[in-house]
Amino acid sequence: MPHDSVKSRVAAALTGVVNPRAGKDVISAGTVADISVQPDGKVRLVVLLGREDPAALPREIRAALRDVDGVTGVKLDIRDPAGAAAASHAPPEPGEASRGAAAPEPVPVPGAGQPLHLGHIIAISSGKGGVGKSTVAANLAAAIAATGSRVGLMDADIYGPNIPQMLGLVGQQPPVRDSMIIPLEAHGVRVISLGSIMDRETAAIWRGPIIQKIIQQFLGDVEWGRLDYLIVDLPPGTGDAQLALVQSVHLDGAVIVTTPQEVSVGDALRGAKMFEKVGVPVLGIVENMSYFLCPHCGERTAVFASGGGRRLASELGLPLLGEVPLQAGLPDLSESGVPIVVGDPGSAAARAMLDIAAALVQRVSGQSVRLPVIVG
Repeated sequence: MPHDSVKSRVAAALTGVVNPRAGKDVISAGTVADISVQPDGKVRLVVLLGREDPAALPREIRAALRDVDGVTGVKLDIRDPAGAAAASHAPPEPGEASRGAAAPEPVPVPGAGQPLHLGHIIAISSGKGGVGKSTVAANLAAAIAATGSRVGLMDADIYGPNIPQMLGLVGQQPPVRDSMIIPLEAHGVRVISLGSIMDRETAAIWRGPIIQKIIQQFLGDVEWGRLDYLIVDLPPGTGDAQLALVQSVHLDGAVIVTTPQEVSVGDALRGAKMFEKVGVPVLGIVENMSYFLCPHCGERTAVFASGGGRRLASELGLPLLGEVPLQAGLPDLSESGVPIVVGDPGSAAARAMLDIAAALVQRVSGQSVRLPVIVG
């Protein structure tokens, strides 16, 4: 089928998708800046998503092309309209997205304009990826929800939104009612994630202003209802998402997740110092993958060295909230969307998570809670 005819049908379909900021369809508004069609029918679009544009627009664009004749797949390159990389239609070279970016705004004193209905807000952070931060966040949210508290989980890990997978929400999209996004729910937790709004194949090529916009939309344009606790799963490191969250709401505190080895502990130390610098209390350290507990003989084996989390907590003068062991079956449960505190509540890893959740509730609310054994 001729590429031009497919391209024409794609453009025609996109005229039915309106960008409410501009009051025009995405073609006329320039939101879709470039359309290319490969010989096999795969379509590539450059989408310019500005600070005032709805974060759900990419999902609407993809949905509009789902049944277009001749289209076998859709790839979206989402870019900030400000900057040379977005202005040109060529993909940026490695590292180009950060060059010429505006300097971040000064960090304001946290607390102004705090949405009271969000309750206690706790950020789950890590210095580096791969330490199990999202696993910890999902389990803590499910554990606190088991006390009867109203809990939200905001997946702010823009580049690796894995919470839908871990809570069994893959393939589900949050509905929109009266211009508000209705969070999905799993295991008693209200959940919002970019992974539920955008296709997993969408390339997120975003600078700070877009990340800030998404964080603000997740806080202000989601119908959370009244929460007791909002758990925020941040991306690893000390970047734009962390800054945007601190600028938007008052955080009750942050939890730093690390693994025992020094390369992880060093990055975690920098993350903790970042929160201290912007006036956010660090509630404590969680050492994940602390050891392997043999399910047959009960012997503990330090797979990734030992004691790094305890040393970090001591250096910072913070509590070590818990040591979570490597648990046989935990990855399988996460893949199937079941937190370990639900799927295997009597296991050592689940008991560690439950104890950490109880410690967090005590630290941010002053309430002593007995976390129940959860029945899935």
